[in-house]
Amino acid sequence: MQQSETELILKGYGLTTAEFFYHMPDYIHVLNTFIWQEYDLAPDHPKLFEFIDFWQREIEGPLHSVKFTHRKMIAPGEWRNMVGEFRVN
Repeated sequence: MQQSETELILKGYGLTTAEFFYHMPDYIHVLNTFIWQEYDLAPDHPKLFEFIDFWQREIEGPLHSVKFTHRKMIAPGEWRNMVGEFRVN
């Protein structure tokens, strides 16, 4: 069962964005880029490394380098459980 984005965020996942630089298979001296985003857990980044393994196994363009950043969407102090809501007209 796949979890919703909200469930992942509340479990500590953050948005990982990676930019892959790779050599074109037919033109080895030409670099191209590919952007990848996924919710992942820092500092180990298991989904990112799983994707890198997939790339090296299945994609013909050899990797040159990978740059990535990670941002938690909700910090511990930013989440509060609301029990009710009052409207003032």
